[in-house]
Amino acid sequence: MADSINPISAAVRVWRALQRTAPPKPSGDGTAYHDGFRPVLEAVRDGGIGAIPAGRLDSYLAMLGAIDPDGLTRDHALAYWLNLYNAHALAVAGRAERANASSVLRLKGAFDNTTITVAGAPISLDGIEHGKLRRLGDPRVHAALVCGAISCPTLRFEPFDGDKIDGQLEDQIRSFLVNGGAEMDGNTLRLSRIFLWFSGDFVRKMPAWRPAAKSDLLQALRQWLPDNAQTAQRVEFMRYDWGLACTVR
Repeated sequence: MADSINPISAAVRVWRALQRTAPPKPSGDGTAYHDGFRPVLEAVRDGGIGAIPAGRLDSYLAMLGAIDPDGLTRDHALAYWLNLYNAHALAVAGRAERANASSVLRLKGAFDNTTITVAGAPISLDGIEHGKLRRLGDPRVHAALVCGAISCPTLRFEPFDGDKIDGQLEDQIRSFLVNGGAEMDGNTLRLSRIFLWFSGDFVRKMPAWRPAAKSDLLQALRQWLPDNAQTAQRVEFMRYDWGLACTVR
């Protein structure tokens, strides 16, 4: 199996996730805090995927599974789903590491069939990303999700927190664009393929199916681009490396 994703298969997975996942409806005043994720992040920062403390990660995931995210405020629900995705993805990456797999893509159903139970209902990584997070309407989440691949954004050094989520996401997308998500080549801005796959989310209502024009994407991203990229006139997309890896910064 090649370490890449077939675009047609990916589109089918997105469609299935949207069909099978109830839209998020955070309408409560509840809060959720994620101190249990911090030692996991610290372990990955210091030792990589192989250092994931499985017991602590399982305990944290179990704690999240007992929470009804629709009883949270919108900001706390956004932080909840981001942390759940990244913690669940680390568990999948740990499985790949133990299986000596070169990529999470070599685990059958890693994104669409491997599930965790939340408030009594099973949900997959695809369900969290497409069915929950993209429906919450903040495109900056695409710089915050980590799937255990070399070309993924760097995992944030701290859990996402509903009390400061806006500032965290603002910092996250700027950091991603500076640290591997974008690079200048003459007057051409070379972007991570994440911005190709989800280009529509940056210019239209999420989740957007139709890709955005490169010029529209560039305009949407200018607010986060570093100074040296403000002169970009063209956009190209980099190859995505699905090799197994995860770093924390």
